[in-house]
Amino acid sequence: MSDSAPVKSPDTRPNRGFIGSLRRTRSLSTFIIAAILFVLFSVFSPGKYFATPDNLQIFLATEAEFGIIALAVGVLMIAGEFDLSVGSVLAFCSLTFVRLFSAGVNGVLALFITILVGAAVGLFHGIITVKAQIPSFITTLGGLMLWRGITLFWSGGQQQGLELENIPGLYAAIGGAKIGFVPIQFVWVVGITLLVVFFMSYHKLGNWVYVTGDNKLAARAMGINTDRIKIACFVLVGVAVGFVSVMQLFRASTFTARAGDGLELSAVAAAVVGGTALSGGIGSIAGVFWGAMVISLIENGLVLMRIPYWWTFTVFGLIIIFSVILSKIIEARRMSVG
Repeated sequence: MSDSAPVKSPDTRPNRGFIGSLRRTRSLSTFIIAAILFVLFSVFSPGKYFATPDNLQIFLATEAEFGIIALAVGVLMIAGEFDLSVGSVLAFCSLTFVRLFSAGVNGVLALFITILVGAAVGLFHGIITVKAQIPSFITTLGGLMLWRGITLFWSGGQQQGLELENIPGLYAAIGGAKIGFVPIQFVWVVGITLLVVFFMSYHKLGNWVYVTGDNKLAARAMGINTDRIKIACFVLVGVAVGFVSVMQLFRASTFTARAGDGLELSAVAAAVVGGTALSGGIGSIAGVFWGAMVISLIENGLVLMRIPYWWTFTVFGLIIIFSVILSKIIEARRMSVG
């Protein structure tokens, strides 16, 4: 998968010199970290359970669900914005599908409506952020509480099962089938990653996203509608969350109002670990892919090592802090050679 970034402004060159080399090195280093973690957990997990087929299939499925959302959040961060509401929106979209399907709506139609609901939520966040000029951190922090509250009120906080035998075809396509050893979820995340790489690296839309996040004034001078670009990126996050909400629902076969807790910070961590700058304009889709792999490996591996789960928050916090420091170093170096 290519991770090169397109031209971000008229006077910069893609993938050349210090910055291009640094991007490639950052993605490669993230891949190496993922490989090292895989080996360590395979060797040191009790009974070497990490490397067993059963655990690897579960890991690949859950990592794929997380990875799809992390990719969308990464694109939004490249555009210079954040979304801290993805966990709450995921639970809200899951409940939307469950209620639609329980009411007799066709499974495919219910999936389509759920994705539209996610897109509508993203559009809502994008319009408030761009048109009201409210920082996306504040907008989506409010969304985090808003959509979780609505989900808890609508569901009564109760779990609800899903009769998956009534939709065998859709279930197989989204969350139940395997291609050889590999669960279908991982096939989805690889395909989506390649698609996003294409648009971000070789299409003008990706170029517009990079320019918007790097220098909004320069982007407007180039005739780019930066407001539309930012809103479109918010919608992309909503679409990804809506799709993954159904994918996760199919895997678990049960809705819970607490689904997605902590997902927003993990997604930001994956993007930052993969080399996405918090200031926008810098990022690698391949880096985000491997960053999501690193975060998923840590979460799965620490659980299997029988380390208390709350230590994962400590590890994620340290990862974010050190990755941000590295991003600041990269940004300072970029400005000095700029």
